[in-house]
Amino acid sequence: MQVDGKFFRLGGKKFYVKGVTYGPFAPNLQGEFFPSLDQALRDFQLLTELGANVLRVYYVPPKWFLDLALEHGLRVMVDVPWNKHLCFLDSDDTRQEAREAVRTAAEGCAAHPGVFALSVVNEIPPDIVRWSTPAAISDFIEELVGIVKEVNPDCLCTFGNYPPTEYLKAGSVDFYCYNVYLHHPKPFENYLNRLQMIADSKPLMLGEFGIDSLREGEETKCEILSWQIELAFRGGLAGTVVYSFTDDWFKEGMQVTDWAFGLTTLERAPKKSFYVVQRQFYHAPYFPLLAYPKVSVMVASYNGERTLELCLNSLQALNYPDYEVILVDDGSTDRTPEIGRRFPNVRYIRHEKNMGLSSARNTGINAAEGEVIAFTDSDCRADEDWLYYLISDLMNSEFTGIGGHNLLPPEDSWVAAAVMVSPWWPAHVMITDRLAEHIPGCNMAFYKWALEEIGGFDPIFRKAGDDVDACWRMQQNGYKLGFSPAGFVWHYRRATVRDYVKQQHGYGEAEALLSRRHPEYFNWFGGSQWHGRIYSPAIMGVALRGSIIYHGAFATGFFQTLYTPPPSLGLMLACTLEYHVLVAIPLVVLSILFRPLVSTAIVAALLPVAISSMAAAQSEIGRRQRKFWSRPLVALLFFLQPIVRGWARYQTGFRAPPSRIRPQENLRTALRESDQHEFELHEYWNDKGIERTEFLATIIERLDKNGWQNKVDAGWNQYDIQIYGSAWSLVQLVTVSETLGHGKQILRCRLMPGGTLFSKVFFWAVVGGELVIIGFLGQNSWWPYLLLLTVPLFVWFLAKNQRDAQRLIAVFLDELAAELKLKKIEPDQKSA
Repeated sequence: MQVDGKFFRLGGKKFYVKGVTYGPFAPNLQGEFFPSLDQALRDFQLLTELGANVLRVYYVPPKWFLDLALEHGLRVMVDVPWNKHLCFLDSDDTRQEAREAVRTAAEGCAAHPGVFALSVVNEIPPDIVRWSTPAAISDFIEELVGIVKEVNPDCLCTFGNYPPTEYLKAGSVDFYCYNVYLHHPKPFENYLNRLQMIADSKPLMLGEFGIDSLREGEETKCEILSWQIELAFRGGLAGTVVYSFTDDWFKEGMQVTDWAFGLTTLERAPKKSFYVVQRQFYHAPYFPLLAYPKVSVMVASYNGERTLELCLNSLQALNYPDYEVILVDDGSTDRTPEIGRRFPNVRYIRHEKNMGLSSARNTGINAAEGEVIAFTDSDCRADEDWLYYLISDLMNSEFTGIGGHNLLPPEDSWVAAAVMVSPWWPAHVMITDRLAEHIPGCNMAFYKWALEEIGGFDPIFRKAGDDVDACWRMQQNGYKLGFSPAGFVWHYRRATVRDYVKQQHGYGEAEALLSRRHPEYFNWFGGSQWHGRIYSPAIMGVALRGSIIYHGAFATGFFQTLYTPPPSLGLMLACTLEYHVLVAIPLVVLSILFRPLVSTAIVAALLPVAISSMAAAQSEIGRRQRKFWSRPLVALLFFLQPIVRGWARYQTGFRAPPSRIRPQENLRTALRESDQHEFELHEYWNDKGIERTEFLATIIERLDKNGWQNKVDAGWNQYDIQIYGSAWSLVQLVTVSETLGHGKQILRCRLMPGGTLFSKVFFWAVVGGELVIIGFLGQNSWWPYLLLLTVPLFVWFLAKNQRDAQRLIAVFLDELAAELKLKKIEPDQKSA
């Protein structure tokens, strides 16, 4: 039995847990809390009829029980019993008893092929967790898991958790197991979504859920169990365990008679609920979808020969009835054409030259026949149920787009594992447990009509950033994005430091372009601002504060929630390119001239190194792919990433935007002749029946045709179009129409110049650097104050640049209005 992404796999096939709890029973003749051999044989025949494949037991089973279970196609999940209801961490003896119980269980059955997994503890009381502290409890669970792995590294391990202690996490468990008793569909479904966020990239299993026939009634029990099983499997869980197989239940030295959770009676007679569970187990995990729209799976590849064949092979075996695969070869110079033509079921389209990721995806959109278009990358391998879960969650929601996990393949290298936890790997950003702010480009799907409505992907994004831009534009149009925790792909990471650095350079370029397109999503120093929580194994910064847990009054809250504070932003500033250029390097240079600054310069130079090391120490690297050099490598990547990304961001910002204004000669001539005119307000006499929105559409069309970078209002802005004149300046165009009757109008245009986000960041970075230098050197010398003379010069430069951009756009509008036969109203004409 192995973990396979969000699921389990046995013998090369997916293994979905369809389980029931079994026992504990009154001791048999051998003193075991299990039935006699004859009774177990009769029970196993009933369990086979039920369609179950896993039994969860609460005592370590004898070998004969495991052998018999295996003969009937059953696996056993073993809960190791020990005194968890005591303050066990307060006593060396109690801790040692727990260790010995887990070790004995592992040595007795961990290697048996009939064992599904070992649970090292089940439901630790919340007041004991608070008493001993969650961190100490989690560490002890980790220790117990380590004991099992020491005995048998291949044995799957977990611990039984439940809502009062949902915040407990042990990174070394193979999957998460929760006991949940909620009897209404919406709270149940919502809580499963929450648990999927907690489980993140690991499988999630319901270890217990059930209904008491005595209190709820058998009819109600049937209804609830039916939708619970269906919602669990539709929600992408790796399996469920119904509590329980029989009403025969022995606990704390006595037979329990006032509860009846069983699917069979004390005498093993099947209840009505037995047949309901049987029916649901038969359909699980693939319950019918509301609809099966045709899906076009699109792969854009540029020199992706290393993993392209794996990608296309996985896409040939998807568990979905109606889909096509489109491969767009974006001018590759490697073996991509040869590989693509090797798959007759794949529609192969080739660009003769490299046009960039967005253009390749737009080509795929234009060729797609599906109602839904799903995107993945050539360095990804799709899980066979990828489309089933993506489309299921898309159809069962109000979402326009949906995304999922991109997981590290188990066969990938230790370097790739280190890269995965290094900063800024593609991740989903969640506003709630279902609602996403961003979904990664390597695993996303949209309705085709929505992609066409936003104009597809922006070709300005050649390497990265296209998915972020598309997500933001979708949301600006009022659409919602969702997340499917079970619809995942395997993503092969960058295998070398060089590849990682190259990737981050591309991300920096994309970030500079995004900040022009969406300045409202970026803070004052150029970093993106997400409203939701980033879910990624990548470390985004150093955490200085621990998590906060809401326990409820006197630790009695049923849902005790964990709140995780964000990483320290202040510390992260000390790792940026701006810090190195404006603080660290100047101090080191100045310390050569001024000896008193040596100690300060050393601290300034070593601070980023210390922060990178702290971040690497907090990173979570998988046990199987962790090496001695893993954390030092993560520290190195953490140190390099903001420098490389910042450098690329400034490179892109300093050079002319790829779609900056390029006026033709006649426009330049008109510009020279227009120096005496006012450029803020332009008015045009309109008796041609041209509506204001039509006028704006013509402006946008002409801007795009001439390659002028612009951003159109999505409903939230105070302008109609924002046009970029250079890396330093932009112009916001606002229009209004005055209706005069008889089909006559005056179109009024206001041109408001301003600075780009890049120019603002650069300006304050320069001012900040100068103030730091003055602060260190200004007390003993006057010359550092001369640096402040650059401030008015820079302000003059920015003002002139903005004014030039305003003039250029003004002349452009006049030229376009003349083409449309709109007459410009001069200021003197208006007053007359």
